[in-house]
Amino acid sequence: MIFEHFAINVADVDAVVEWYTTNLKVQVASAQQEPPFMTFLADSAGRVFVELYHRPDEAITDFTKQHFLTFHLAMVSENAEADKMRLIDVGASFVEEVKKQDGSHLVMLRDPWGMPLQLCQRTDKF
Repeated sequence: MIFEHFAINVADVDAVVEWYTTNLKVQVASAQQEPPFMTFLADSAGRVFVELYHRPDEAITDFTKQHFLTFHLAMVSENAEADKMRLIDVGASFVEEVKKQDGSHLVMLRDPWGMPLQLCQRTDKF
């Protein structure tokens, strides 16, 4: 089987989509204009990785109340330090930074809604 997507129920689909498309260079692959506003985001390679939707009758996760390693979105970064500073300037908050012995640089942030977002500048690509 091939992974298709991970889905997240969010309070404001439009705001989350706008922030991610503007600041992470991801693109909307498909968007439903009526409830539950299912919107699929694709990375710069065109691969869908997440679905954002809004179902008020279901729980919306408050990521600020969970440890950042419970769940996080991880994105490849060519320059984790520069991306960290740029994203903090547009509303992300800093959580932690790890510089591994192999030279990899991992930065954990939270987006403006508290969802954990990791920047991965790896020495060895998977």
